[in-house]
Amino acid sequence: MKNSNEVLKSYLEAGSGKVRMDMLRMLLSSFFAGMFIALGAFGSQVASGCASSAAAGKMLSAVVFPVGLTMVLISGVELFTGNNLLIIAARAKTPSGSYVNFPQLLRSLVIVYIGNFIGSLFVAFLVVYSHMPSLFGGALAKAMVAAAAGKLTLTPVEAVFRGILCNILVCVAVWLSLAAGELSGRIQALFLPTMLFVLCGFEHCVANMYFIPAGLMTASSYGITAPQITGGMQDIVHMLVRNLLPVTVGNLIGGMFIVGMGYCLLFNEKARQD
Repeated sequence: MKNSNEVLKSYLEAGSGKVRMDMLRMLLSSFFAGMFIALGAFGSQVASGCASSAAAGKMLSAVVFPVGLTMVLISGVELFTGNNLLIIAARAKTPSGSYVNFPQLLRSLVIVYIGNFIGSLFVAFLVVYSHMPSLFGGALAKAMVAAAAGKLTLTPVEAVFRGILCNILVCVAVWLSLAAGELSGRIQALFLPTMLFVLCGFEHCVANMYFIPAGLMTASSYGITAPQITGGMQDIVHMLVRNLLPVTVGNLIGGMFIVGMGYCLLFNEKARQD
């Protein structure tokens, strides 16, 4: 197992490679990451539908969702929330300067965000129009709509704060996974923080790129109504403004500034001395 100084060193090297990836490869890599998170999210909804009570459903959902992040980290594809840690490579100094400059960091985050969104939408479309929501006598469809509607009822402040809490845990999960030496250890290390954020109901922007569009498509396809869903373009505006934008801001604060900058301050000088 690596200590945090060793994790920092290995992440600095990996980070400089991440931001220098060509645009097409970065977009394709982030597309897969969006798909994997969306598949984990849908799996968590199916698992929840298998439970006999809301509490058991919440626990089952939290246990299954980490499968998505496991596929992301083990495959090495690009996830926006985890890549918030690239701020470390932008702030950590070498004798010749930083490992990553801020234009490279910004370019990477924007491309990866777009790719994650496309991948998540792709899975949402396939799930809904393969009629998977008809599982459990249509109960899954109602749950998918309710999940989307619930996310659209959050106030901006709630969405930002839940986004902060979420990405603290996601970035810690990434860090812990990098500390493990073997595949089984990496999976175990990322599992518990990821399970915790789902169990607590924190907000992950890439997961919401699946949850909300899937719920909106399901509402339209199955004729399910909810007070927060109108069935028009207004829903897309609400998705972006009421949820994805503030959740993304929260994820950036939690992942980039709290964990990323915090860990850089804690470990960078020691790592340079070792």
